[in-house]
This record gives sequence, C-alpha cells and structure tokens, in this order.
Amino acid sequence: MSESELNINELKKVRLEKLAELKEMGIEPFGRRFERDSMAQNIKETFSEWEGKTIAIAGRIMSKRRHGKAGFANLADLSGSIQLYFRQDDLGPEKYELYKKLDIGDILGIQGEVFRTQKGEISIHVRNLYYLSKSLTPLPEKWHG
Repeated sequence: MSESELNINELKKVRLEKLAELKEMGIEPFGRRFERDSMAQNIKETFSEWEGKTIAIAGRIMSKRRHGKAGFANLADLSGSIQLYFRQDDLGPEKYELYKKLDIGDILGIQGEVFRTQKGEISIHVRNLYYLSKSLTPLPEKWHG
C-alpha cells in the first residue's frame, strides 16, 4: 500500500470517528432538510440589500481556519463561494464543538447575518449550523482534477 493510500485511510478513520461523535451528540449527519433563501454569488452582488440581515444558505465546506475562539471557513454552493465567520461566544460551546468537527467536504446549512470584515470580505456571521451531509472521504486535490 502506498503512502498516499495510508494517509487517505487514516483520514477516513478520523472522519468515521467524528461521525460517531456527532451521532453520540444526537446530531443526524445525513439527510436533513434545510430551506435556504440565499446563494453566495447573489449575496456578494447585492451586498447592500443583504447587509445585517439574517439569511439561510447551504453548501460544501472548502476550507477551514481556526483562530482561538473564532474561526473562518469558505462555503461553496452552485453559484460561487462565501466566507463564514464562527465565534464561540456567539455560537455557544455546543455549536462551536460542531464547528470544530467540520471537515473539508462536509455539506452544511448555515443561518447567520451578512456583514463585511475589516479587510473588506463579504461574510456570514454564523449563528446556527446544521449538518446536511458528513463527508467521509477527503475531496480530491485540486491538481488531481
């Protein structure tokens, strides 16, 4: 077995462990219904109409970065991608634990307010997150197609 196959198998094992943890927490990680009212590109193109409003959006997590008690992720839907902002004090410890269990490829439903960061990035300040589908295998690397 090659080194990359071993790494993929390790990643799958970790993701299966996270799946079991979600189920233990009472979270159904597959097949939940979620009503969205927004798309990423529409929010960006008409930001002034959305700023400060609570929206519902769904998509796949494409990247994730943690910074202490806050974190960011990029969510991609059919129209494009948008940055998500997670803050432990706003989500509470239980929901922030869900954020910490996120993997690249997971599909989420998000509720939150639209805002612009200090660096000018249009983002969603997440108030609630719902697992719609837990990704059990890593996404292919960009250079693999």
